[in-house]
Amino acid sequence: MLERLTAFFGNPAGYHTPLPEADAQHAMGALLVRAAKADDAYLFEEIALIDRIMAQRHDLNPVEAAKMRAECELLEKEIPRTKEIATILSYAISTEEKEATLIALWQVVFADGIRREQEDKLLHRIEDLLGITPERAKELQAQAEG
Repeated sequence: MLERLTAFFGNPAGYHTPLPEADAQHAMGALLVRAAKADDAYLFEEIALIDRIMAQRHDLNPVEAAKMRAECELLEKEIPRTKEIATILSYAISTEEKEATLIALWQVVFADGIRREQEDKLLHRIEDLLGITPERAKELQAQAEG
């Protein structure tokens, strides 16, 4: 019986969920998830905000947005380097979209009401990877806070 319980709660028969396509939409979602997890806490407020951002940006209903977030969580887990995720975006979206993504990232970081150094470091790294100047990044951060 213990073996059956272990099989039930483990990964029965080596089942694996396929990864979503590493397109710009999923890369953006993966960065949102990574930003939310940067402080080692993945809170309801952050998850709900990610779902709202995904719904608004990609014209999805709440169920579709939650499904896409779940796919982005898988992608975030499987791509360990932030640089690889950001590179997908840097080649696939316009400067305007990069800035909108950065605002969304800061909003997710601010969602729990607590700022931590590791979140700031991650977002400043993403700003650099997306080619956003420090001056412009400060302006976008202020927009996200307001």
